[in-house]
Amino acid sequence: MDVMLLISTPDAARIATGLGRALTAQGLSWGCFLTNDGVKLLSDATFAQVGAGAARLAVCEHSWDLHMAGRDCPVERGSQTVNSLMMGEAARIVSL
Repeated sequence: MDVMLLISTPDAARIATGLGRALTAQGLSWGCFLTNDGVKLLSDATFAQVGAGAARLAVCEHSWDLHMAGRDCPVERGSQTVNSLMMGEAARIVSL
């Protein structure tokens, strides 16, 4: 994976959406792990659409249960171990 986005706040929506679009447009392989209340970004239709271009998109299952309780998760749910594995596969990491 060329770039991994680590998103921990929903305030990153504008930046993450633009960056995801740019990475996809450049043909780069990218992934995204959402944690803390950053999982709320999956409620943003534009981000969710851009996220479809990611090679891997996952959320912290604990954060999902805490901030999005009762909602179906549209992406992979995983632990912080998944986050660590994705970081190990990435050439570059962008934390938002």
